[in-house]
Amino acid sequence: MLHIPFTIFNISRIKVVSFAINILSGNLHNDLCNGLPILKRLYLSRNKLHGHMPISLSNCSKLQILSLSENYFDGRIHSEIGRLSNLQTLNLGYNHFTGIIPQEIGYLVNLVELTMEKNQITGSIPISIFNISSLRFVSLWRNNLKESLPREIGNLTKMQVLYLNENRFAGEIPKEIRNLVELEKLGLHFNSFSGSLDMEMFNISGMRSIDLSANNLSGTIQPNIGSILPNIEELYLDRLTNLVGTIPYSISNCSKLTILELSYNKLTGLIPNSIGYLTHLQFLNLAENNLTSDSFLSFLTSLTNCRNFNISLSIFQPSKWHAFPGLRRELLHISCKFSCHCLQDQRPDSK
Repeated sequence: MLHIPFTIFNISRIKVVSFAINILSGNLHNDLCNGLPILKRLYLSRNKLHGHMPISLSNCSKLQILSLSENYFDGRIHSEIGRLSNLQTLNLGYNHFTGIIPQEIGYLVNLVELTMEKNQITGSIPISIFNISSLRFVSLWRNNLKESLPREIGNLTKMQVLYLNENRFAGEIPKEIRNLVELEKLGLHFNSFSGSLDMEMFNISGMRSIDLSANNLSGTIQPNIGSILPNIEELYLDRLTNLVGTIPYSISNCSKLTILELSYNKLTGLIPNSIGYLTHLQFLNLAENNLTSDSFLSFLTSLTNCRNFNISLSIFQPSKWHAFPGLRRELLHISCKFSCHCLQDQRPDSK
């Protein structure tokens, strides 16, 4: 196995060290940063490095980028990391870090990107992090983080991407999230968020992707959803505790949608034919609801980009497939369940 030649860390004039995307193994030396007074960028991601994060990293006081992701590091994230006041990027994802997120990370006032996904980090997000107004990208998904999100999340007005999915967060989604005026992607799925589903809080002009699936949220899809999310491209609202009501006709005003995931809910009524106006749609899942159709799903003929379509209807006649002369032959996956007939045996052959 190859190891990092640690003699390189005694070259005091080095500003950039990059050993990313190799098969390097071993530990990082405890004195890693003692001889690198002007180091600005340290890239060690995508190797097989292991052991603890050296406390001496805090001695690289000029460090702007620290990337240790996709290795086998374990142990705690040291509080001394808060001394790296020039740090702009901190990538620690895809490791085996444990313990809590140190509140001293809130001292990193120039931080733009913070990633710690796929670790075993516990506790809550320190309130101090919500005071880093420079943050634009935060990824903390698949950890064991819990408790509620504080109202101070609204301080992160430059945030563009926020991934908190696959944790144990609870409580209501704070309405202050609407203050994140530059937010484009929000991932909150597989948590325990509760309360009413209020899409108005996501009425942010640049919002392109929202994933709220598998939470304890209740309510309806607002009739004006099209004006609330005019630029949305991906919308995941599946497996909510009590999503009821109908799919609003105005869903067609979300004209940029490529993914619409509404499965495993309690939606009722007619599937609006206006879905046919979603011509960019590639994935549509309406399965496991109580939906019906009065037009034999004729809107399908307009979904020429759709590759995956999944639906459950109360009543449908398979003989009506001839009503779809324009149905895309390259449709890769159609899965339908019906109360009276099996459709899959009678659909046109794929070519």
